[in-house]
Amino acid sequence: MNDRIDDFISGLQERIFEETRAAYGEVGFQRWRKPLYKGAMDDADGYGRLTGTCGDTMQIFLKFEKERVKAATYLTDGCGSSAVCGSLAAELSLDRTPDELMDFSGEKILDVLGVFPEEDQHCAFLAAETVQDAVEDYMKRLVKRNNGNSGSQE
Repeated sequence: MNDRIDDFISGLQERIFEETRAAYGEVGFQRWRKPLYKGAMDDADGYGRLTGTCGDTMQIFLKFEKERVKAATYLTDGCGSSAVCGSLAAELSLDRTPDELMDFSGEKILDVLGVFPEEDQHCAFLAAETVQDAVEDYMKRLVKRNNGNSGSQE
């Protein structure tokens, strides 16, 4: 009896993996199985948080060193597609300057994935827009810090 249940579960899991691999492609499937760069970052220099039209919320945390992203993480309360896109958005942010990230797009994430369900492609755009939101936060903090350090001497 236990062998039949184990066989059923194993077969079901394999079918889910096959369907997910077909829908997400190999890159997306691997990120779905083992998301990279997941988690909050307490000392982030830039933080973005956006909620998409689907209701998923994406958070991106960026740490800069010498004007380049040296660490990036994401969190999402959304579906597997949001997690895949958040993971790639964090990775693709690494070693980029703020200017380079302002040109970052959902198309770039979709290009890296190669295959992704059409109905979930909005997740790539949400992730990219959240990266840009984090960069804007970083720039505002930088301006505020620089304005605070530039006391006038009369």
